[in-house]
Amino acid sequence: MAIVESRRRGPRRTRTHSRWASLVVLCAGTLMTILDGNIVTVAMPAVQSDLGFSGPGLAWVVNAYLIPFGGLLLLVGRLGDLIGRKRMFTAGLAVFTAASVLCGVATGQSALIAARALQGVGGAMTSAVVLGMLVALFPEPGERARAIAVFSAVGAAGGALGTFLGGALTEALNWHWIFLINLPIGVVAWLAAVRVLEPDRGAGLGKGADYPGALLVTGALMLTVYVIVGAGDRDLTATLLLAALALALFAAFTLRQARAARPLLRLRLFGSRLLSGANAVQILMIATMYGFQFIGALYLQRVLGYGELLTGTAFLPAPVAIGVLMLGLSARAVGRFGAYRVLLAGLLLIVAGMALLSRAPVDGSYVTDVLPPLLLLATGFAAAMPALTGLAMSGAREEDAGLASGLFNTTQVVGGSLGLAVLSVLAASRTELLLADGAGLVAATAEGYRLAFQVATGIAVGALGVAAVVLRGRRD
Repeated sequence: MAIVESRRRGPRRTRTHSRWASLVVLCAGTLMTILDGNIVTVAMPAVQSDLGFSGPGLAWVVNAYLIPFGGLLLLVGRLGDLIGRKRMFTAGLAVFTAASVLCGVATGQSALIAARALQGVGGAMTSAVVLGMLVALFPEPGERARAIAVFSAVGAAGGALGTFLGGALTEALNWHWIFLINLPIGVVAWLAAVRVLEPDRGAGLGKGADYPGALLVTGALMLTVYVIVGAGDRDLTATLLLAALALALFAAFTLRQARAARPLLRLRLFGSRLLSGANAVQILMIATMYGFQFIGALYLQRVLGYGELLTGTAFLPAPVAIGVLMLGLSARAVGRFGAYRVLLAGLLLIVAGMALLSRAPVDGSYVTDVLPPLLLLATGFAAAMPALTGLAMSGAREEDAGLASGLFNTTQVVGGSLGLAVLSVLAASRTELLLADGAGLVAATAEGYRLAFQVATGIAVGALGVAAVVLRGRRD
């Protein structure tokens, strides 16, 4: 609709500028939320020391953000379709920016955790509708591929850049500034969004607001993320009981959607092999990449002895490579070879990078043992992510674009949480077992991380297998 209206208003140059300016605004809002999901990692020891967190308690600085973020994406994605995606996006920016300030001025554990939870709400509101807005802005396949490449580059590079900024700000100033830096960014992004983004009315709350279904799916998703991120702090029985409760909520939600006159989530959405397959691949791929980023940072700090700033700097080649490749080659590669082939090539590189990283020794060197797999993983992700995003969104109808966007972002959070939980628990368990057998701390820690990298390699192989089978035949 925005494109049709712009054709009536003026020449093509103005219309093109408006759409690409809108893309810049969407990318800026997304970058802020993605940065904040990763920027905390390197600063965690400083936060723990300053506020007196225990080991299990410190995990809630991350978990408090992930649970509402992952749990609300599907709901706010659908609400964006109903009340207008611009309204949802700008409201999310405001909530996220305000919550960031509260995080930055927090002087106690409870205040920081509560502010992080509010950040998760704002992050969900901002992120859930972005892909739906992008698809509406760029309906032509070639331009859409370029726009998705730019968007994916910002998101992927932002994730790795967050590690660097977290180390730099913490070491140069203090950990409070990893949150306060969002204030100027958020204000500028909000003002630009209000001015640049085309308004959309949405379908109206009366045409799809299934509130009982919303409560069920939000509860199910939040509980799922809670089960995953806290698995290492509970006994197996409690984890299984909570997982069973989450499954029961999902089952109740599915029954509700099958019978509701105006369902929150149209079950036909999962009838799309593209959409379902792409989301399944994403869970496995993101689990691999998040595991690499988190465990890789710990390997540099606890095995190679790197400091916060040096650890962040060591990751810088990744966002540089991702940005250059996505902006310069990914869209062209998809246009020439098709999204399916580019996706498979990217996943092959990810498998190779993780396999190479799984041999990282206790006396390893960054240049020979970390940098080569880092570049392979960055190159693979730069190829795979835009192709996967394009496949997923092409499997959704226009009226479901916001919901499909929320679903795609939800599987990112679930995949990332799952990867962090599984790989962290495996690494810690292996390390503790070796320490009990008399191994040295550094050697035992390195062996635990190697096991995590090996399992991550297997997960990447699974992503490649699912993509090859389920998405087979999609070459455009």
